[in-house]
Amino acid sequence: MSGWIIATICAFFVKGLCGFANTLVFTTILSFENNNINISPVELILGYPSNAIVAWKERKSIDWKVCIPLAIMVFLGSIPGMFFLKNADTGLIKIILGFVIVCIGAEMFFRELHHGKIKESNTVLGVIGILSGILCGLYGIGALMGAYVSRVTDDSHSFKANICMVFLVENTFRIIMYAVLGIVTFDILKQAVILMPFMLIGLGLGMASSRILNEKVVKKIVIVMLMVSGIALVINNL
Repeated sequence: MSGWIIATICAFFVKGLCGFANTLVFTTILSFENNNINISPVELILGYPSNAIVAWKERKSIDWKVCIPLAIMVFLGSIPGMFFLKNADTGLIKIILGFVIVCIGAEMFFRELHHGKIKESNTVLGVIGILSGILCGLYGIGALMGAYVSRVTDDSHSFKANICMVFLVENTFRIIMYAVLGIVTFDILKQAVILMPFMLIGLGLGMASSRILNEKVVKKIVIVMLMVSGIALVINNL
């Protein structure tokens, strides 16, 4: 249980600081000794209140023009993703998407060095949005969603508000579907309840740290976490 506690505190510290990447931190630490089918539902139940807390704190920055289209894309991607999680070996998909995440993160990093505003392609945003939905449905991983929301928001407050609002919608749907598919069990619920205080500790520390750090520093941390999460996704599945 000590490994689960450490994973929970670390994952939700990152959540409080960046607004996402908690699932990949949680999964990376635990996947060496546990199966995804046991990790994903626990993290989902822990992540649900954390998304509600962050979304409420940053509620003034929520932009429904960002949230609603992305929520629809995530919803559409989640349906096949959840059935893959239940029935298929998705290691190859993880590796491919890991490389995609690293490439997007690198592009975002170099784009940050560009001083002017770069016009975004609606086609590119649409592809990223749909892929992020599939990845969320498979593992609840929001790295690609982080790439999408980073492109359509201007600061860390707006980023965290909108990504957590979409996660909240996605989490609600996925909890219901996980229960229907038998992925969420009584033992899973019991384990999540035990870990809930440690989630709150990690989240609180991360949110406190984000208030201290400079806005540009937080944005760079988001990009670095995006790239690290992609690398971790590849390494864990080679």
